[in-house]
Amino acid sequence: MTSAPAPATAPARRTPEELFRHGLRLLLDQDMTGWVDLWDDAGVFEFPFAPEDRPRRLEGKPAIAAYMADYPRHIELHDFPEVTVHQTQDAATIVVEMAATGRLVATGAPFAMSYVAVVTVHDGRIAHYRDYWNPLGVPASMRA
Repeated sequence: MTSAPAPATAPARRTPEELFRHGLRLLLDQDMTGWVDLWDDAGVFEFPFAPEDRPRRLEGKPAIAAYMADYPRHIELHDFPEVTVHQTQDAATIVVEMAATGRLVATGAPFAMSYVAVVTVHDGRIAHYRDYWNPLGVPASMRA
């Protein structure tokens, strides 16, 4: 006898690294709803180097969903050619160095960005994500 599948809202029990890598696949698939579903309801998404006109902190899944909703209209991701995950002394927290490539939808120009992310997972969901990216690498047209 097989058991019924877990409801879609049940958090998958993945390691922080597995959850993060799954999230990268969802971003490549432009599945923003799926990506946001990886988050805890009270998750915090921070951008310490964000320009003045952009948010530096998003609190809660609805704010994160609103922020990510238009992402595929701006950037079409093609690959994460470099992803290095560092474990920390806290098993719930990882540090990730990565690079993303793709194209800017409005112009068709290539997109390339390097990131360092500090990600903490609780109960199978992303609880805190600090995204260190270079705002100078984003065209001015996307900052407004």
